[in-house]
Amino acid sequence: PGSGSDLASLQTRAEDKGDHYLVNGQKIWTSGANLADWCFCLVRTDTSKKHEGISFLLIDMKSPGVEVRPILLINGGSPFCETFFTDVKVPKDQLFGPLNGGWTVAKRLLQFERDNISAGLGGGNIGAPTAVMSVEDAAKKYVGVDETGRIADHDLRRRIIEHRMEARAFQLTVRRAADEAKSNAGPSAATSIMKYAGAKVAQDRNELMIEAFGHQGLGWSGEGYDESELNLVRAWLRSKGNSIEGGTSEINLNVVSKRVLGLPDPK
Repeated sequence: PGSGSDLASLQTRAEDKGDHYLVNGQKIWTSGANLADWCFCLVRTDTSKKHEGISFLLIDMKSPGVEVRPILLINGGSPFCETFFTDVKVPKDQLFGPLNGGWTVAKRLLQFERDNISAGLGGGNIGAPTAVMSVEDAAKKYVGVDETGRIADHDLRRRIIEHRMEARAFQLTVRRAADEAKSNAGPSAATSIMKYAGAKVAQDRNELMIEAFGHQGLGWSGEGYDESELNLVRAWLRSKGNSIEGGTSEINLNVVSKRVLGLPDPK
């Protein structure tokens, strides 16, 4: 909390108490923490260093001192939580990887997370109800068609075509990257490209859907809206988080700049 996207500035401490670590601190945006039996947790084991002072612990969520509070999102769901650790005892054998070597593990896990998120975004949304119709069908239903059967609003039609081209290119790129990952024994820094592009494609799709639905895309509950219309509003609101989760778009662009393109740090 309070660190934004600077994960390495985490302050949750794990003090060496001989046969165990004593963990105190707080985490935020812990996915599924209210349902989990165990969690992997980045903790600070050396306060004199930033990246090199972080370790990776496996923690039993039923341990005394662990408290979880779901966070209500703007779309009405609560997939994320705040997690509090107060004098939580963690056995030494639950250290994953080397002491103070947790940052290396975390970077690798982030690549897998971004790979996974990208796959979900390729379907249109992540963490939201599945779309019940395509953007084209929505526009034809709510905006109408011309005498040739095309979407009546030519500007909207043009933007939908551009979106479909980008979405198709994104899906093909994800598929190619997945094939390359099989031969390279896992994902690479290129997952940041997929995460950034996938978030944009998903958000563009939802914006176009809301525009096509018109006033039927403004509902939250009550009469006058069917289930697909209410699901769309929630999907649109949930998609706002696509450019934040798994590393913000800005963070992912920095990774692409350094790790993929090999560009120097700005002076």
